[in-house]
Amino acid sequence: MTQQGVRWSADQVLALAPDAASRKAGSKLGAAGPWSEAGSSDEGTVWGLCKGSGSKPYQTVVDIADVSGPAYKCSCPSRKFPCKHALGLLLLWAGEDGAVPRGQAPDWAEQWLAGRRKRAEEKKGTAPSATGTGDPEAARRRAERRATLVTAGATELEQRLADLLRGGLAGAEQAGYGLWEETAARMVDAQAPGLAARVRELGAIPASGPGWPVRLLEECALLHLLDQGWLHREGLPDGLAATVRSRIGLPASADGPAVRDRWLVLAQYDTADAKLTTRRIWLYGAESGRTALLLSYGAAGRAPELALPVGLVLEAEVSAYPGAGQLRAALGEQFAPPAPSPTRPPGISTSQAAARYGEALRDDPWLDSVPVTLDRVVPAPDGDTWQLADADEETALPLTPTARSRPGLWRLVALSGGAPVKVFGECGHRGFTPLTAWPEGTGEPVRLY
Repeated sequence: MTQQGVRWSADQVLALAPDAASRKAGSKLGAAGPWSEAGSSDEGTVWGLCKGSGSKPYQTVVDIADVSGPAYKCSCPSRKFPCKHALGLLLLWAGEDGAVPRGQAPDWAEQWLAGRRKRAEEKKGTAPSATGTGDPEAARRRAERRATLVTAGATELEQRLADLLRGGLAGAEQAGYGLWEETAARMVDAQAPGLAARVRELGAIPASGPGWPVRLLEECALLHLLDQGWLHREGLPDGLAATVRSRIGLPASADGPAVRDRWLVLAQYDTADAKLTTRRIWLYGAESGRTALLLSYGAAGRAPELALPVGLVLEAEVSAYPGAGQLRAALGEQFAPPAPSPTRPPGISTSQAAARYGEALRDDPWLDSVPVTLDRVVPAPDGDTWQLADADEETALPLTPTARSRPGLWRLVALSGGAPVKVFGECGHRGFTPLTAWPEGTGEPVRLY
């Protein structure tokens, strides 16, 4: 239970699950049957004992008031966070049927909470001294060495792109993926992970179906533009130069002024590769009107720690990362635990959304999409594809191929039922990817990813 006394919905709880299997298993434990001695406190703690296969029940406790999202502790051997028992306990708590009454936390739960508070205080106390022990001169030399390596990598990549175009794009299809993987490895050696990622994407284009030469040429042009941006960065405006550094893959700090606001969680979703799980959380500031992106990372197969379910509002400070048109921010001090809210972001039309993406490309030509909230749109089939038709204009946005292949499309269709809905998502050159939707009138947000 949060300090505001408002419980989460089941959908907000299940949004914390690290995978579909955990959602299914946690849902089965969301009833009172396997639980005993469950309780909650006004400080945002939920606890309980869950009967398992062994003789001793699993001790499960969740700290909902943690600044970076819920924190969990369970005596089960699962390596997933949260485990199915933590999800089941939160679902039981969200049911509001008296199964999780208010009370005093047991000793085992209090010990864990006290340990967390102590570590948080110690971390807060040591942070300034850790920052002060850095050697600015050594940091400058490291940055110069890395810049030299990146420059060498960008120069080599320019030569390889020139060789490709000189020999003809057909050679890319004949060479296969190995050509691109070897080039990407060279960019990794040059400490330019952003260039390496874009090169790997080039390797998949020749096998992407009809029209691939045009798409390959477009992406080669953008890669060439990024190379040239780095090689001539001294002549760029500060904001664009920072964007180039970010796209190259150089680290940066969130040095923008802290903005305190009531931030609505618009969407949360994960993407994963063989090495890393990346979580993206979109926020909307109710007073500032700003949209911010939080990124967090976890090792392959493990969910990142930061978790903020859709529909919650947190009063907190966020600080922007450098770069023209960049929306990434860092979550700073939080002044109250996240809590559900009826707040909704304002929406725009489909034509305005397309124009917004076009305007954003002026600041960041490598931008795949921008976050937008569409007002009064209806999901409708368009031949073999789907689109979001504007209820008040004769315009529409096509859905991306990724969106059309996910179950979220059918949740959106069911929510709409042919009536207009409000939809938040990402609008770009491939189309629109819906992430969250709200029905007309009142109603909780529905996650679509």
